[in-house]
Amino acid sequence: MNLSIRLFLAKQHSIKLRALLPNYRRMILPIIICVLLTQAQTQDITVRVLSDAFWQVAVFVAMTLTLYHLFADKISYLYTNAKGETKPFREIVTASLMGVLPGCGGAIVVITQYVSGHMSFGAVTAVLTSTMGDAAFLLLAAEPTTGIFLLMLSFAVGIISGTVVNCIHGPEFLRNTVVSRDIESSISASKLTIPKRLKYQGILWQWLMVPGAIVGLLMAGQIDVAAMFNISETTLKLVGAIITLGFIFLWAATCEVTNYESIISEDKKAKQNKVFQKVALDTNFVTSWVVVAFLLFELAMLYGDFKLENLFQQFTAFAPVAGVIIGMIPGCGPQIITTSLYLSGAIPLSAQIGNAISNDGDALFPAIALSPKVAFVATVYSSIPALLTAYGYYWLFE
Repeated sequence: MNLSIRLFLAKQHSIKLRALLPNYRRMILPIIICVLLTQAQTQDITVRVLSDAFWQVAVFVAMTLTLYHLFADKISYLYTNAKGETKPFREIVTASLMGVLPGCGGAIVVITQYVSGHMSFGAVTAVLTSTMGDAAFLLLAAEPTTGIFLLMLSFAVGIISGTVVNCIHGPEFLRNTVVSRDIESSISASKLTIPKRLKYQGILWQWLMVPGAIVGLLMAGQIDVAAMFNISETTLKLVGAIITLGFIFLWAATCEVTNYESIISEDKKAKQNKVFQKVALDTNFVTSWVVVAFLLFELAMLYGDFKLENLFQQFTAFAPVAGVIIGMIPGCGPQIITTSLYLSGAIPLSAQIGNAISNDGDALFPAIALSPKVAFVATVYSSIPALLTAYGYYWLFE
Protein backbone atom coordinates (compact mmCIF):
# COMPACT_ATOMS: atom_id res chain seq x y z
CA MET A 1 0.00 0.00 0.00
CA ASN A 2 1.27 3.47 -0.85
CA LEU A 3 2.85 5.25 2.13
CA SER A 4 0.73 8.38 1.66
CA ILE A 5 -2.46 6.29 1.66
CA ARG A 6 -1.41 4.54 4.88
CA LEU A 7 -0.62 7.88 6.50
CA PHE A 8 -4.00 9.21 5.40
CA LEU A 9 -5.84 6.19 6.83
CA ALA A 10 -3.88 6.41 10.08
CA LYS A 11 -4.75 10.10 10.37
CA GLN A 12 -8.45 9.38 9.77
CA HIS A 13 -8.38 6.62 12.39
CA SER A 14 -6.72 8.96 14.88
CA ILE A 15 -9.35 11.65 14.26
CA LYS A 16 -12.19 9.14 14.77
CA LEU A 17 -10.58 7.87 17.99
CA ARG A 18 -10.16 11.38 19.39
CA ALA A 19 -13.78 12.16 18.51
CA LEU A 20 -15.02 8.95 20.14
CA LEU A 21 -13.14 9.02 23.45
CA PRO A 22 -14.50 12.35 24.80
CA ASN A 23 -18.04 11.02 24.42
CA TYR A 24 -17.34 8.16 26.81
CA ARG A 25 -15.52 9.95 29.62
CA ARG A 26 -17.85 8.30 32.13
CA MET A 27 -15.95 5.09 31.40
CA ILE A 28 -13.06 6.55 33.39
CA LEU A 29 -14.85 5.54 36.62
CA PRO A 30 -15.33 1.80 35.91
CA ILE A 31 -11.83 1.65 34.41
CA ILE A 32 -10.33 3.15 37.59
CA ILE A 33 -12.35 0.69 39.68
CA CYS A 34 -11.04 -2.22 37.61
CA VAL A 35 -7.48 -0.97 38.12
CA LEU A 36 -8.06 -0.80 41.89
CA LEU A 37 -9.40 -4.35 41.79
CA THR A 38 -6.14 -5.57 40.23
CA GLN A 39 -3.97 -4.03 42.97
CA ALA A 40 -3.41 -6.18 46.06
CA GLN A 41 -3.43 -3.18 48.41
CA THR A 42 -6.78 -1.82 47.23
CA GLN A 43 -8.58 -4.97 46.10
CA ASP A 44 -10.33 -5.81 49.38
CA ILE A 45 -11.36 -2.18 49.97
CA THR A 46 -12.77 -1.84 46.46
CA VAL A 47 -14.73 -5.11 46.66
CA ARG A 48 -16.17 -4.09 50.04
CA VAL A 49 -17.14 -0.63 48.77
CA LEU A 50 -18.85 -2.06 45.68
CA SER A 51 -20.64 -4.70 47.73
CA ASP A 52 -21.85 -2.21 50.37
CA ALA A 53 -23.00 0.16 47.63
CA PHE A 54 -25.40 -2.49 46.32
CA TRP A 55 -26.63 -4.25 49.47
CA GLN A 56 -26.79 -1.18 51.73
CA VAL A 57 -27.55 1.69 49.35
CA ALA A 58 -28.61 0.90 45.78
CA VAL A 59 -31.47 -1.50 46.56
CA PHE A 60 -33.06 0.96 49.00
CA VAL A 61 -32.59 3.88 46.62
CA ALA A 62 -34.28 1.80 43.90
CA MET A 63 -37.24 1.00 46.15
CA THR A 64 -37.66 4.64 47.19
CA LEU A 65 -37.44 5.81 43.58
CA THR A 66 -39.92 3.16 42.46
CA LEU A 67 -42.47 4.54 44.89
CA TYR A 68 -41.67 8.04 43.70
CA HIS A 69 -42.08 7.26 39.99
CA LEU A 70 -45.32 5.39 40.71
CA PHE A 71 -46.81 8.28 42.66
CA ALA A 72 -44.84 11.29 41.34
CA ASP A 73 -47.85 12.76 39.58
CA LYS A 74 -49.87 12.61 42.81
CA ILE A 75 -47.36 14.31 45.12
CA SER A 76 -48.88 17.71 44.46
CA TYR A 77 -52.14 16.54 46.08
CA LEU A 78 -50.33 16.57 49.44
CA TYR A 79 -49.78 20.33 49.38
CA THR A 80 -52.53 21.73 47.12
CA ASN A 81 -56.25 22.28 47.63
CA ALA A 82 -59.12 21.10 45.43
CA LYS A 83 -58.51 24.01 43.05
CA GLY A 84 -54.84 23.10 42.62
CA GLU A 85 -53.65 26.09 44.63
CA THR A 86 -50.52 25.59 46.74
CA LYS A 87 -50.93 25.74 50.50
CA PRO A 88 -47.58 27.21 51.67
CA PHE A 89 -47.35 25.59 55.11
CA ARG A 90 -48.61 22.23 53.85
CA GLU A 91 -45.97 22.40 51.10
CA ILE A 92 -43.18 22.85 53.66
CA VAL A 93 -44.52 19.99 55.79
CA THR A 94 -44.66 17.75 52.71
CA ALA A 95 -41.07 18.65 51.78
CA SER A 96 -39.83 17.89 55.30
CA LEU A 97 -41.74 14.60 55.28
CA MET A 98 -40.14 13.64 51.96
CA GLY A 99 -36.76 14.49 53.47
CA VAL A 100 -37.04 12.20 56.49
CA LEU A 101 -37.72 9.20 54.25
CA PRO A 102 -34.54 7.08 54.49
CA GLY A 103 -32.43 7.41 51.37
CA CYS A 104 -32.23 10.30 48.94
CA GLY A 105 -35.28 9.63 46.78
CA GLY A 106 -37.57 11.98 48.70
CA ALA A 107 -35.10 14.85 48.53
CA ILE A 108 -34.58 14.30 44.80
CA VAL A 109 -38.37 14.46 44.37
CA VAL A 110 -38.59 17.91 46.01
CA ILE A 111 -35.62 19.25 44.03
CA THR A 112 -37.36 18.08 40.86
CA GLN A 113 -40.63 19.71 41.92
CA TYR A 114 -38.81 23.00 42.64
CA VAL A 115 -37.05 22.99 39.28
CA SER A 116 -40.34 22.35 37.47
CA GLY A 117 -41.91 25.30 39.31
CA HIS A 118 -44.27 23.34 41.58
CA MET A 119 -42.52 23.91 44.94
CA SER A 120 -40.79 26.87 46.59
CA PHE A 121 -37.17 27.44 47.60
CA GLY A 122 -38.30 27.07 51.20
CA ALA A 123 -39.33 23.52 50.33
CA VAL A 124 -35.79 22.85 49.02
CA THR A 125 -34.32 24.18 52.26
CA ALA A 126 -36.79 22.11 54.29
CA VAL A 127 -36.02 18.85 52.49
CA LEU A 128 -32.23 19.32 52.57
CA THR A 129 -32.44 20.18 56.28
CA SER A 130 -34.61 17.18 57.17
CA THR A 131 -32.89 14.54 55.03
CA MET A 132 -30.24 12.20 56.40
CA GLY A 133 -29.77 10.43 53.10
CA ASP A 134 -28.56 6.86 53.15
CA ALA A 135 -27.01 7.29 56.61
CA ALA A 136 -30.56 6.97 57.99
CA PHE A 137 -30.65 3.30 56.99
CA LEU A 138 -27.53 2.60 59.03
CA LEU A 139 -28.69 4.50 62.11
CA LEU A 140 -32.19 3.03 62.10
CA ALA A 141 -30.79 -0.49 61.80
CA ALA A 142 -28.18 -0.12 64.55
CA GLU A 143 -29.97 2.24 67.00
CA PRO A 144 -33.68 2.49 66.07
CA THR A 145 -34.54 4.74 69.03
CA THR A 146 -31.80 7.24 68.20
CA GLY A 147 -32.67 7.02 64.52
CA ILE A 148 -36.35 7.81 65.10
CA PHE A 149 -35.41 10.66 67.46
CA LEU A 150 -33.11 12.20 64.84
CA LEU A 151 -35.69 11.84 62.07
CA MET A 152 -38.36 13.53 64.20
CA LEU A 153 -35.92 16.29 65.17
CA SER A 154 -34.86 16.79 61.54
CA PHE A 155 -38.52 16.87 60.47
CA ALA A 156 -39.33 19.66 62.95
CA VAL A 157 -36.20 21.67 62.12
CA GLY A 158 -36.92 21.28 58.41
CA ILE A 159 -40.41 22.75 58.81
CA ILE A 160 -39.09 25.73 60.78
CA SER A 161 -36.21 26.37 58.36
CA GLY A 162 -38.35 26.15 55.24
CA THR A 163 -41.00 28.46 56.69
CA VAL A 164 -38.42 31.07 57.74
CA VAL A 165 -36.67 31.00 54.34
CA ASN A 166 -39.95 31.52 52.48
CA CYS A 167 -40.83 34.42 54.78
CA ILE A 168 -37.46 36.06 54.08
CA HIS A 169 -37.06 35.40 50.35
CA GLY A 170 -40.44 34.34 49.04
CA PRO A 171 -41.27 31.11 47.22
CA GLU A 172 -39.73 32.13 43.86
CA PHE A 173 -36.22 32.77 45.24
CA LEU A 174 -33.47 31.76 42.73
CA ARG A 175 -36.03 30.22 40.36
CA ASN A 176 -34.57 32.17 37.42
CA THR A 177 -31.28 30.28 37.76
CA VAL A 178 -32.84 26.97 36.72
CA VAL A 179 -35.99 27.62 34.67
CA SER A 180 -34.33 28.01 31.25
CA ARG A 181 -32.22 24.91 31.73
CA ASP A 182 -35.22 22.90 32.85
CA ILE A 183 -37.15 23.94 29.75
CA GLU A 184 -34.27 22.78 27.58
CA SER A 185 -34.15 19.49 29.47
CA SER A 186 -37.88 18.96 29.00
CA ILE A 187 -37.66 19.61 25.26
CA SER A 188 -34.68 17.29 24.78
CA ALA A 189 -36.21 14.62 27.02
CA SER A 190 -39.36 14.49 24.92
CA LYS A 191 -37.26 13.62 21.85
CA LEU A 192 -35.23 10.87 23.46
CA THR A 193 -35.44 7.33 22.21
CA ILE A 194 -35.18 4.30 24.48
CA PRO A 195 -32.05 2.23 23.78
CA LYS A 196 -32.30 -1.54 24.23
CA ARG A 197 -29.65 -1.50 26.96
CA LEU A 198 -31.90 0.77 29.04
CA LYS A 199 -34.79 -1.67 28.67
CA TYR A 200 -32.52 -4.45 29.92
CA GLN A 201 -31.42 -2.30 32.88
CA GLY A 202 -35.06 -1.78 33.82
CA ILE A 203 -35.70 -5.51 33.66
CA LEU A 204 -32.60 -6.22 35.77
CA TRP A 205 -33.68 -3.81 38.49
CA GLN A 206 -37.22 -5.17 38.38
CA TRP A 207 -35.89 -8.64 39.23
CA LEU A 208 -33.08 -7.63 41.59
CA MET A 209 -34.73 -4.93 43.70
CA VAL A 210 -36.96 -7.01 46.02
CA PRO A 211 -34.51 -9.87 46.77
CA GLY A 212 -31.70 -7.31 47.06
CA ALA A 213 -33.71 -5.22 49.52
CA ILE A 214 -34.55 -8.31 51.60
CA VAL A 215 -30.87 -9.23 51.86
CA GLY A 216 -29.99 -5.59 52.59
CA LEU A 217 -32.55 -5.39 55.40
CA LEU A 218 -31.30 -8.66 56.90
CA MET A 219 -27.72 -7.34 56.81
CA ALA A 220 -28.82 -4.04 58.36
CA GLY A 221 -30.51 -6.04 61.13
CA GLN A 222 -27.14 -7.67 61.93
CA ILE A 223 -28.35 -11.07 60.70
CA ASP A 224 -25.72 -13.44 59.28
CA VAL A 225 -27.05 -13.64 55.72
CA ALA A 226 -24.13 -15.75 54.49
CA ALA A 227 -24.86 -18.47 57.06
CA MET A 228 -28.60 -18.27 56.35
CA PHE A 229 -28.06 -19.03 52.65
CA ASN A 230 -25.16 -21.42 53.36
CA ILE A 231 -22.61 -19.40 51.39
CA SER A 232 -19.36 -17.73 52.38
CA GLU A 233 -19.10 -14.05 53.30
CA THR A 234 -16.68 -13.62 50.41
CA THR A 235 -19.23 -14.96 47.93
CA LEU A 236 -21.88 -12.54 49.22
CA LYS A 237 -19.48 -9.62 48.84
CA LEU A 238 -18.46 -10.70 45.35
CA VAL A 239 -22.08 -10.97 44.21
CA GLY A 240 -22.83 -7.44 45.40
CA ALA A 241 -19.57 -6.10 43.94
CA ILE A 242 -20.13 -7.70 40.53
CA ILE A 243 -23.70 -6.38 40.31
CA THR A 244 -22.60 -2.86 41.29
CA LEU A 245 -19.70 -2.84 38.83
CA GLY A 246 -22.05 -4.06 36.11
CA PHE A 247 -24.50 -1.23 36.78
CA ILE A 248 -21.66 1.33 36.82
CA PHE A 249 -20.57 0.11 33.39
CA LEU A 250 -24.17 0.39 32.20
CA TRP A 251 -24.42 3.93 33.61
CA ALA A 252 -21.18 4.87 31.88
CA ALA A 253 -22.41 3.53 28.54
CA THR A 254 -26.02 4.74 28.68
CA CYS A 255 -25.41 8.36 27.73
CA GLU A 256 -22.67 10.05 25.73
CA VAL A 257 -20.84 12.83 27.53
CA THR A 258 -21.14 16.20 25.82
CA ASN A 259 -20.75 18.63 28.71
CA TYR A 260 -20.18 18.93 32.45
CA GLU A 261 -23.84 18.35 33.28
CA SER A 262 -23.96 15.04 31.42
CA ILE A 263 -21.19 13.75 33.69
CA ILE A 264 -22.55 14.69 37.10
CA SER A 265 -26.34 14.81 36.60
CA GLU A 266 -28.95 12.13 36.13
CA ASP A 267 -29.64 11.11 32.56
CA LYS A 268 -32.68 12.72 30.99
CA LYS A 269 -35.70 10.47 30.79
CA ALA A 270 -38.13 10.24 27.89
CA LYS A 271 -41.84 10.49 28.64
CA GLN A 272 -42.36 6.99 27.28
CA ASN A 273 -39.83 5.44 29.68
CA LYS A 274 -41.43 2.81 31.91
CA VAL A 275 -41.15 3.01 35.69
CA PHE A 276 -38.26 0.58 36.09
CA GLN A 277 -36.34 2.19 33.23
CA LYS A 278 -36.52 5.49 35.11
CA VAL A 279 -35.56 3.71 38.33
CA ALA A 280 -32.55 2.17 36.57
CA LEU A 281 -31.34 5.53 35.26
CA ASP A 282 -31.64 7.28 38.62
CA THR A 283 -30.36 4.42 40.77
CA ASN A 284 -27.32 3.73 38.61
CA PHE A 285 -26.46 7.43 38.68
CA VAL A 286 -26.76 7.68 42.48
CA THR A 287 -24.93 4.37 43.01
CA SER A 288 -22.02 5.48 40.83
CA TRP A 289 -21.57 8.69 42.81
CA VAL A 290 -21.93 6.84 46.12
CA VAL A 291 -19.12 4.49 45.04
CA VAL A 292 -16.98 7.52 44.15
CA ALA A 293 -17.59 8.99 47.62
CA PHE A 294 -16.88 5.69 49.38
CA LEU A 295 -13.67 5.10 47.46
CA LEU A 296 -12.35 8.64 47.92
CA PHE A 297 -12.66 8.41 51.69
CA GLU A 298 -11.41 4.84 51.94
CA LEU A 299 -8.34 5.63 49.81
CA ALA A 300 -7.71 8.85 51.73
CA MET A 301 -7.65 6.88 54.98
CA LEU A 302 -5.50 4.16 53.42
CA TYR A 303 -2.81 6.31 51.82
CA GLY A 304 -3.03 9.45 53.94
CA ASP A 305 -3.41 7.71 57.31
CA PHE A 306 -6.44 9.95 57.79
CA LYS A 307 -8.33 9.24 61.02
CA LEU A 308 -11.57 11.19 61.15
CA GLU A 309 -12.26 10.29 64.77
CA ASN A 310 -9.11 12.14 65.91
CA LEU A 311 -10.69 15.39 64.77
CA PHE A 312 -13.62 14.87 67.16
CA GLN A 313 -11.71 13.44 70.12
CA GLN A 314 -9.02 16.15 70.26
CA PHE A 315 -11.44 19.06 69.98
CA THR A 316 -14.57 18.08 71.91
CA ALA A 317 -16.18 21.52 71.77
CA PHE A 318 -15.69 21.63 68.02
CA ALA A 319 -17.25 18.20 67.43
CA PRO A 320 -20.69 19.63 66.49
CA VAL A 321 -19.25 22.10 63.96
CA ALA A 322 -17.03 19.36 62.52
CA GLY A 323 -20.13 17.19 62.06
CA VAL A 324 -21.90 20.08 60.30
CA ILE A 325 -18.94 20.75 57.98
CA ILE A 326 -18.72 17.09 56.98
CA GLY A 327 -22.48 17.11 56.41
CA MET A 328 -22.04 19.90 53.85
CA ILE A 329 -19.93 17.59 51.65
CA PRO A 330 -22.11 16.32 48.77
CA GLY A 331 -22.92 12.63 48.81
CA CYS A 332 -23.68 10.01 51.43
CA GLY A 333 -20.21 8.48 51.79
CA PRO A 334 -18.86 10.98 54.35
CA GLN A 335 -22.16 10.92 56.24
CA ILE A 336 -22.21 7.14 56.49
CA ILE A 337 -18.64 7.28 57.82
CA THR A 338 -19.67 9.88 60.42
CA THR A 339 -22.68 7.81 61.48
CA SER A 340 -20.43 4.76 61.77
CA LEU A 341 -18.11 6.74 64.04
CA TYR A 342 -21.05 7.74 66.23
CA LEU A 343 -22.22 4.13 66.50
CA SER A 344 -18.69 3.07 67.50
CA GLY A 345 -18.62 5.73 70.24
CA ALA A 346 -15.89 7.81 68.59
CA ILE A 347 -18.02 10.99 68.34
CA PRO A 348 -20.81 12.42 70.55
CA LEU A 349 -24.49 12.61 69.61
CA SER A 350 -24.25 16.39 69.17
CA ALA A 351 -21.86 15.86 66.25
CA GLN A 352 -24.21 13.27 64.77
CA ILE A 353 -27.14 15.70 65.12
CA GLY A 354 -25.19 18.44 63.35
CA ASN A 355 -24.21 16.04 60.59
CA ALA A 356 -27.74 14.66 60.18
CA ILE A 357 -29.33 18.10 59.78
CA SER A 358 -26.65 19.63 57.54
CA ASN A 359 -26.36 16.42 55.48
CA ASP A 360 -27.93 16.86 52.02
CA GLY A 361 -27.13 13.34 50.81
CA ASP A 362 -26.97 12.48 47.13
CA ALA A 363 -29.76 14.96 46.36
CA LEU A 364 -27.14 17.71 46.21
CA PHE A 365 -25.60 16.24 43.04
CA PRO A 366 -28.62 16.86 40.79
CA ALA A 367 -29.10 20.23 42.53
CA ILE A 368 -25.52 21.20 41.66
CA ALA A 369 -26.06 20.08 38.08
CA LEU A 370 -29.28 22.07 37.71
CA SER A 371 -28.12 25.21 39.50
CA PRO A 372 -24.88 25.50 41.51
CA LYS A 373 -26.20 28.69 43.13
CA VAL A 374 -29.36 26.99 44.42
CA ALA A 375 -27.27 24.09 45.75
CA PHE A 376 -24.78 26.40 47.49
CA VAL A 377 -27.36 28.70 49.10
CA ALA A 378 -29.58 25.80 50.22
CA THR A 379 -26.57 24.02 51.73
CA VAL A 380 -25.52 27.13 53.66
CA TYR A 381 -29.08 27.67 54.88
CA SER A 382 -29.42 24.07 56.07
CA SER A 383 -26.11 24.39 57.97
CA ILE A 384 -27.40 27.28 60.14
CA PRO A 385 -30.16 25.31 61.94
CA ALA A 386 -27.75 22.36 62.09
CA LEU A 387 -25.25 24.44 64.08
CA LEU A 388 -27.94 25.85 66.37
CA THR A 389 -29.51 22.45 67.07
CA ALA A 390 -26.19 20.61 67.51
CA TYR A 391 -24.76 23.16 69.95
CA GLY A 392 -28.11 23.43 71.73
CA TYR A 393 -27.94 19.70 72.44
CA TYR A 394 -24.23 19.96 73.32
CA TRP A 395 -24.74 22.69 75.91
CA LEU A 396 -27.90 21.17 77.42
CA PHE A 397 -26.98 17.49 77.58
CA GLU A 398 -23.24 16.99 76.99
